Amino acid sequence: MKTQDGQALPVAVLGAGPVGLAAAAHLIERGLAPLVLEAGAAVGANLAAYRHVRLFSPWRYNIDKAARRLLQAQAWKAPAADGLPTAGELLDDYLVPLAGLAAIGANLRLGHRVTAITRLGFDKVRTRGRDGAPFLIRAETAEGPRQYLASAVIDATGTWSHPNPLGADGIAALGEAALAARIDYGMPDVLGAARAHFAGRRVLVVGAGHSAAGTLLALAQLAQVHPGTSIVWATRGSQLARVFGGGAADGLPARGELGMRLKALRDSGALALRQDFRIEEVAEIEGRLRVTGEARDVVAPVIDGIDRIVCATGARPDLALTRELRVRHDPWLESTDALAPLIDPNEHSCGTVRPHGHRELAHPEPGYYAVGAKSYGRAPNFLLATGYEQVRSVAAALAGDLAAADEVQLDLPETGVCNTRLAYQEAPAAAAPCCGVPAAAPASCCA
Repeated sequence: MKTQDGQALPVAVLGAGPVGLAAAAHLIERGLAPLVLEAGAAVGANLAAYRHVRLFSPWRYNIDKAARRLLQAQAWKAPAADGLPTAGELLDDYLVPLAGLAAIGANLRLGHRVTAITRLGFDKVRTRGRDGAPFLIRAETAEGPRQYLASAVIDATGTWSHPNPLGADGIAALGEAALAARIDYGMPDVLGAARAHFAGRRVLVVGAGHSAAGTLLALAQLAQVHPGTSIVWATRGSQLARVFGGGAADGLPARGELGMRLKALRDSGALALRQDFRIEEVAEIEGRLRVTGEARDVVAPVIDGIDRIVCATGARPDLALTRELRVRHDPWLESTDALAPLIDPNEHSCGTVRPHGHRELAHPEPGYYAVGAKSYGRAPNFLLATGYEQVRSVAAALAGDLAAADEVQLDLPETGVCNTRLAYQEAPAAAAPCCGVPAAAPASCCA
């Protein structure tokens, strides 16, 4: 697809995180020009928000193959394959050098928050000639709105900036917005920059995933130094097998260890666990927070005396960007229809997701692909290695190499949860105390 003066249009890549920059690398290798639009003031803005977090996937799973080839051509030295980076190290030692390459840096636009994607001259309803029209991307910048044309769009905007609310019904709990200053979403730096917000406080952590686990372990470590710190853990359900994990059976040892340490913390009595607690309302009572759950047997359960809340209930994609495109999402996961059965968290963990590529990621709007964490919609079981294989396949398809695009291969570490659900019960008695070492606190499966 070309402009009126005969210039080839770029492929727009939305988001300059690990998957977005990997997409740019694959496009470059395929001879296609990327145009990377990043909302943040620097690449990897979402990673920077939790740079203190040590990931449970080692470097071998966190570096894209095309990106590695481009970097090594410039004498970049890869970190040790088995090392476990923090999010900050992934950013500083990999993404920043990658974005600094001339082929990528020249096509990178920072401070460009995409607000809408459409077809030039076509609204959602008009059909004739639609597929031949370029995409029109509108972005907000410090200088005002800007518009760009593209031959295709690879949407790697992720989900991190759209966290799920406290409310168990999928919408904000009553009082949540008004008390937002006392609620942290995701993984706050409990032991670092945000320490003063948590030390000596009574903290409620809501969620039953790896982000919640990492925060709970960090708070337990903080409580050793600040004894006045107390922890309440609330989960919406009663099954903790998935977050406790597969122990030694997990293909990612750090992930297995995380679950073992969390179970040890629970068993130690160092936190108060409230299961089947589905939040309806948050209110301030005499300077502290009261959290009320759905009524059971007429009586509504209450957690009183909370100073601060950490909401670690996952995230969701921003679907407003594509309102004028012809997209089709799974009704509950908000991934594409074809991908949903492969990633349904009710059936799959990170290591049991089958390989998938451009065909599963395609929408009725030809040339638009959501990749990375956004492609999974609300499913939490995403790993970077999955996103890297997705963009390899998509870039090959855009280049017309369907044979390579269809030859999808993916080697993911098993969680050990599906086939060894009770492995955490077999932890050796001599294991180190759960709080004896700094918490390896991954941000869900997506690292």
